[in-house]
Amino acid sequence: MAWRYLQKGDIVDVVSPGFASQPEDIEKARRFLLKWGLVPRIPKNLIQKHFLHSNSDDKRFGFLKAAIEAKDSKVIWCMRGGYGSNRLLPYLDKVKPRQQKLLVGISDITSLHVYFEQRWNWPTLHASVLDRMGSGKVPAKIEKETMDVIFGKTTSVEFKKIKAMNEAALKMKPVKSSVVGGNLITLQSTLGTPYQLNLDGKILFIEELGERGYRVDRVLEQFSQAGLFKKCKGLIIGEILGGAEPDGKPLWPQVFKSWAERLDIPVFSGIEAGHGVIQRPLPLYTRAVLSGGKKGSLWIDAEGAP
Repeated sequence: MAWRYLQKGDIVDVVSPGFASQPEDIEKARRFLLKWGLVPRIPKNLIQKHFLHSNSDDKRFGFLKAAIEAKDSKVIWCMRGGYGSNRLLPYLDKVKPRQQKLLVGISDITSLHVYFEQRWNWPTLHASVLDRMGSGKVPAKIEKETMDVIFGKTTSVEFKKIKAMNEAALKMKPVKSSVVGGNLITLQSTLGTPYQLNLDGKILFIEELGERGYRVDRVLEQFSQAGLFKKCKGLIIGEILGGAEPDGKPLWPQVFKSWAERLDIPVFSGIEAGHGVIQRPLPLYTRAVLSGGKKGSLWIDAEGAP
């Protein structure tokens, strides 16, 4: 099932499933979408005072539900990440979508990516949130690539020269599958719930920010004990930032090296997607081809169903 590309004049439904954005960031997001020739639909009371989230669970869900059910829009674009999306999943069980929408966001939005993909068979787009786009924090080249993907000017995304981390990656034959995943800790929160990540036949993409080595290892160990890697076709490591130990050096590079040696599936690193400055758009749950060798590559179809 392919998403419908945007055209000038299309409505974009703006939602805020996690943390709150500042009023000035919402206005910047509005101007950004207008610059693209789009019509931003931002609910009047999208952000209200709350001790933890951008709004109460009921109201955050209400805005998301309205965006999902709207007949006149194609895209749901998240203001920011933070924390809160996973609290909305039980509410979504009661929603019966009329038509497919393209969800755009990263970080905490991973909860919604997984839900939309696994429950509704919808492809989604792992790409910069609106408060970052609107604030000019996304390099012009990446903004253009994101725009081209959403508008259908580019129908595929390719990550070249990704680093093979184990023998399986060096010796593998090309794998045709689809990419799923997102933020590592957010993916962990699905385990043991009705919304647990399913990696059967899929390529897993992960990224993270600010997690120390032992915490990264703990999550990967839990994935392993839960059997997630048994039918997984490959592991792609995106940007892993921060997470320094008390001595100032991160341990997570050693953690990933150890897991690459332990796993019998191909493991690669070097995808420019995550919380860094360069947040390339990464279509999820669409056709993808992962090729191995010292300079591997990941090709993703931005319009084809998995």
